[in-house]
Amino acid sequence: MAVDRLIASAFDVLSLTSILVLLVLGMGVIVSMMGIFNLAHGELVLLGALTVYLVDRASGLAWLGIIAAPILVGAVGYLLERTVIRRFYARPIAALLGTWALGLVIRELVRVGIGGVSKSVRAPLFGSVNIGGASLSSWRIVIIVATVAVMTLSYLFLVRTSLGLKVRATLDNPILAQASGIATNRVYAGTFAFGAALAGLAGALVVPLQSLYPELGVTFLMRSFLAVMVGGMGSFEAPILGAGLIGVPSGILPVYMSAVFSDMLVFVLAIVLMRLRPAGLFRRGRTE
Repeated sequence: MAVDRLIASAFDVLSLTSILVLLVLGMGVIVSMMGIFNLAHGELVLLGALTVYLVDRASGLAWLGIIAAPILVGAVGYLLERTVIRRFYARPIAALLGTWALGLVIRELVRVGIGGVSKSVRAPLFGSVNIGGASLSSWRIVIIVATVAVMTLSYLFLVRTSLGLKVRATLDNPILAQASGIATNRVYAGTFAFGAALAGLAGALVVPLQSLYPELGVTFLMRSFLAVMVGGMGSFEAPILGAGLIGVPSGILPVYMSAVFSDMLVFVLAIVLMRLRPAGLFRRGRTE
């Protein structure tokens, strides 16, 4: 493969993996803290993409939609946690079924709203940058930079602020955190809203690349689930490293084989890794 094609392919993989990182940042903390998998997480990506589409259609200002998406989807996440999700904390199986049904409802409502055809959204930033003879999309650069910025700000929030300390305390031992006077219910709600906001941002960033269609969030949901399981739970870094292990082959393999076969190989890889390390490759121990 020529150097320019190699650089372009690596850049494409990096940008798509960045979207996955945004998703697992929120999903990983939610799973670690609350002990439930939110199977409606993919539909939160869909709502973020839908927000950009609607704002762009109404005003032609896709940038405004991208700014609004994490705010609106975060608010939706907060409302869902306060009204529905909180009822499932003690029942993980019921949480899987309930959030799956919730995601199905959201998906079908979007299908009714936009119809059965894909909707395109123009990237707010056009053009490309030439590096090493490869022409790299300016919008993909924005995605990578935005992901790095979110990762950095999230890390600083968790380790440098008093609220972040409460989140980490609740993550490590919710019973002890509650006994110490931390309002764990509020921490749960805020954390869920944060994860929803990141999903909304991911949808807003990816929709100019993949268009808007009702099943947009399904593929990202499965890859996020695998990334969290492979990376492990209980730390900031583990889900991100898991996203790299799942995202990189998911981006590279379709270049050499069919999309279906490449997805199958990624699933096999994830199953093997989870069989070897059931608790995750990078899991940090949690105090019960």
